[in-house]
Amino acid sequence: MSTERPTQATPDTYKADTEAAEKALAELRRDFTGHRIWRATRWDGRLGDWVASLHDPHAGVDPTVIASDHAALREALVNEAERAKTARPRTR
Repeated sequence: MSTERPTQATPDTYKADTEAAEKALAELRRDFTGHRIWRATRWDGRLGDWVASLHDPHAGVDPTVIASDHAALREALVNEAERAKTARPRTR
């Protein structure tokens, strides 16, 4: 009779990270419809920076916003929206 314990499965952290990133990407796309949002691809083929390009001039000022994670991109896009409000005065 063997005294070795059976090998326990390790959680697939890559899959969990990917699912969380996909959820964050969907939320950003839902919340910032004036930008096209995607993940850049690194030199080694893995996903890299978070990128937003401006498609609605009322949604921002800078044509491209790049951040290292989804939270930083969200913060930058909120700032872009505020800048767009002050940069373009409303006319009647």
